[in-house]
Amino acid sequence: MTPLETNYTGESFLHLVNLPFHEAGHLVFIPFGRFMTILGGTLGQILMPLICLGTFLVKTRDPFGASVALWWTAESMMDIAPYINDARAMDLLLLGGVTGKETDGHDWNNILTMLDLLAWDHWLAHLIYNVGILLMLASIVWGGVIIVRHYRRLSA
Repeated sequence: MTPLETNYTGESFLHLVNLPFHEAGHLVFIPFGRFMTILGGTLGQILMPLICLGTFLVKTRDPFGASVALWWTAESMMDIAPYINDARAMDLLLLGGVTGKETDGHDWNNILTMLDLLAWDHWLAHLIYNVGILLMLASIVWGGVIIVRHYRRLSA
């Protein structure tokens, strides 16, 4: 595991997969006001894999696909955690190539300031990161159980 103070996850390939859903979330939530527009980025990034999870379970009845979508949800939460952790410091480079100190576009600084919870940024980031770890482990166990059951059925 890498410390939340680094931007290691922000430099990963999967961060680039999550980023369009994050940015689209801002647009989708515009009708619900400024707070929801700002939070919409994170919601979009988390909701997309959850929508895929629900689709795999309900529409296609593919529990293994759902376990992969749960893994993606967990990874997305772990991807968001350093951004939350940076809410006070505002040192991370944002999409426009500037830091939060140079613009008012740091989502989590804005969210936690609006909620008067800015001092809780590190605690919330670690909570989200650790929930992500637990969900990732659960998704791996779930997928593993499905594979073992499938293998047993094929062997019988």
